[in-house]
Amino acid sequence: MNCLAIQGSFPIFTLVESKWKNMNIVERFLRYVSFDTQSDENSGVTPSTPKQMVFAQYLKNELEDLGLEEIELDEHGYLYATLPANTDKEVPTIGFIAHMDTSPDLTGFGVTPRIVYKYDGKDIVLCEEENIVMSTSQFPELLDHQGEDLIVTNGKTLLGADDKAGIAEIVTAIVYLQQHPEIKHGKIRVGFNPDEEIGMGAHKFDVEKFGCEWAYTMDGSEVGELEFENFNAAAAKVIVKGRNVHPGYAKNKMVNAIRVANEFMCLIPGNETPEATEGYEGFYHVVGVEGEVEQAIITYIIRDHDRTKFEARKECMLAWGEIINAKYGAGTVTVELKDQYYNMRQQIEPVMHIIDIAFKAMEEVGVIPKVKAIRGGTDGAQLSFKGLPCPNIFAGGLNFHGRYEFVPIQSMEKAMNVVVKIAELTAR
Repeated sequence: MNCLAIQGSFPIFTLVESKWKNMNIVERFLRYVSFDTQSDENSGVTPSTPKQMVFAQYLKNELEDLGLEEIELDEHGYLYATLPANTDKEVPTIGFIAHMDTSPDLTGFGVTPRIVYKYDGKDIVLCEEENIVMSTSQFPELLDHQGEDLIVTNGKTLLGADDKAGIAEIVTAIVYLQQHPEIKHGKIRVGFNPDEEIGMGAHKFDVEKFGCEWAYTMDGSEVGELEFENFNAAAAKVIVKGRNVHPGYAKNKMVNAIRVANEFMCLIPGNETPEATEGYEGFYHVVGVEGEVEQAIITYIIRDHDRTKFEARKECMLAWGEIINAKYGAGTVTVELKDQYYNMRQQIEPVMHIIDIAFKAMEEVGVIPKVKAIRGGTDGAQLSFKGLPCPNIFAGGLNFHGRYEFVPIQSMEKAMNVVVKIAELTAR
C-alpha cells in the first residue's frame, strides 16, 4: 500500500499571496488540520475555545491575501467575506458555510495525516505500535473508495475533515472562480463559524450581515449527499434525588439515587436507541451518567424527524419521571427538557429551487445526487429558522469524530467542483 506521511505542524501567517493562490485543495486541507480547534461545551463563551480564534485569524489573513472583500472577523470568531460578482446580470447573492471547530469526542492536537495513494481495498494500519487498524469488515465504506487517494489519521487523533474539508473546498472553489473569469457568477459570500460541534455554531451567526438569499453548508459526508431534512432535537437532564443512610441501618430508609437512575433508564424502550434505529426512526440516546447515593444525573439527547413524534418523545420522558415519583415520592425525579433545533424541511420546501440548483450542479460535474435525511443536525437547520434557507452538501469525509475518520482526495475535489457549478448555475 503506497502511503505518504505528513509530519509536523505548519507555521502560522508565513505564506505569501502567490503561495495561497497556487495551493491545491490537499495542501490547503493539510494546513488547516494542523490547527487544534476542538470546541468545549462547558466553557460558556463564544468561541468556546481560544484556539478556534487562532485558526479564524489564519483564515482571515488567507482570504485577505486572496483578494476577497468585505472581510470581517467578529469578537465571537465568526468570519465573513465576499467574492464580488463578475457579471452585470441581476443574480441572487448566495453563500457557502463551514465550521472551524472539531469534535470534543477525540483530541485534535498533533494531527499528523497520512495519504494512502491508490487505496487497494485492504485493511489500513493506522498505528502499528498500538495495533490500531481500520478494517474493511468494520468499515465497509472503505471498499467504495478503492483506487482513490485517502487521507487518514495516525490512529491517535481525529482528522478534522469535519469540517475543515468543507472550508478547504469553499476556499479552493473561490480561488478557482477568481482564476476562471469566464465562469460568470453573482456575489458570493463565505462564512466560517465556531462551535458547530457543540450545537452553538449558528447562535451568533449574523444572518442579516451575511446578506444572502440562501446558502449551503458544506458539512455532509459521502459524495452526493444533499440534505434538507434533519432531526428535531432536544436535550434532557434527569435529576434523581436520593436519601443516604448508613448501609447497615438502611432498610426502609435509604433511597439510592444510582439504583433509581438505573430504573429510569430501564424504562427507555430498547429498540428506540441509536444502535437500533435508522432512516427516519427517532431515538433516545443516553450520553452521560454520574452519581452518588444522594444524587444522580442522567443526560439524554432526543431525536426525531417527525415533529409530532418528537413532541411525544419529550412527553414520554416526563411521564417516565412521574412513574418513578409515584414509587419513591414526589420530587425524586426531575426531568429538564431543552429544545436544540428543528427539522429545516419546513423552511426549505417554499424555496425548493435551491435544492434543484444543487441537484443539477452535482449532475453536471458527474456526481450522482443522493437526497437523504440527516440523522443529526447542521448549522444550516438553525440558520434556516433564522431566515437563511440553508441545505447541506457533502464534504466527502467519513467516520467523523474519531480515529477512523478519513477523506478521499477525489471526494473533496468533487465537492469543490459542486461549489463552482452552483455559483455558475445561479448566475444562469
